[in-house]
Amino acid sequence: MSRFGVALRLLGLILFFVLIVGPQALSLRFGWPLAERLPVAFHRLFLRLFGVRVVERGRPPGAVPTLVLSNHVSWLDIPVIGSRRPLSFIAKSEIEGWPVIGLFAKLQRSVFIDRARRKATAEVNQAVAHRLMRGEAIVLFAEGTTGDGTRLLPFRSSLVGAARAALTEPGLERIHLQPLAVSYVRRNGLPVTRRERPEIAWYGDMELAPHLGLFLKGGPLDAVVTWGEPIAFDPASDRKTATAEAEAAVRALIQAPPAAPEAPRLRPPVPRAAPVVASEPKSA
Repeated sequence: MSRFGVALRLLGLILFFVLIVGPQALSLRFGWPLAERLPVAFHRLFLRLFGVRVVERGRPPGAVPTLVLSNHVSWLDIPVIGSRRPLSFIAKSEIEGWPVIGLFAKLQRSVFIDRARRKATAEVNQAVAHRLMRGEAIVLFAEGTTGDGTRLLPFRSSLVGAARAALTEPGLERIHLQPLAVSYVRRNGLPVTRRERPEIAWYGDMELAPHLGLFLKGGPLDAVVTWGEPIAFDPASDRKTATAEAEAAVRALIQAPPAAPEAPRLRPPVPRAAPVVASEPKSA
């Protein structure tokens, strides 16, 4: 993608963001349904502009309050997951202060956690519990950090305590913990190689700006979002056991071989009509 093309796409994205900031803020304040739709539209526009195609598999969260436990590969996970349906994320507190990104995270009703504070986990659990009680789906990147996309880091069970906190409220008897696997499988139509992983995965001490540059130069990208079977979580459930079960499910989904791209559907050939032979008139 040329610099001019990148600049043009960024300009379009910025203009759309400016247009939706006001309506989104008002929708959040007055509880309008538009507050759930605008972030999805923004994520889908971003993916379309920058050549990211997402294939969704499995059954997404339903009517039961759901805490989604996902792996975390890159900043790109946010628009990839957020483009599928209305969701909120649990994010680290540093993001809240980032220009533009922090504002958008707030407008998407993200829950921020300061991992340096001991009391932060309990506070976030209460905030997430309140949201789960309202029937919302919240995404937790359960590894606590990003990985390189080739292996899954251990899931942390501390924030799954939000599910336990929500169950203490009257009228809520069960919550779902739903595994979610995000994989980046093809670039420019070819399988992603280990050498290309640093252009997609954002982990360790990588600087964001150079990583964005590599992503923009890389070409079209195919991502797969796979929902695992929900795990019922009730007052008798063990938090660590349920977290380990979700981790095993995500690991199995990641290690599953990617399905081949769907072949284009061809229309069956239209049968040709038999030629009409004109009969000769009978002689008198």
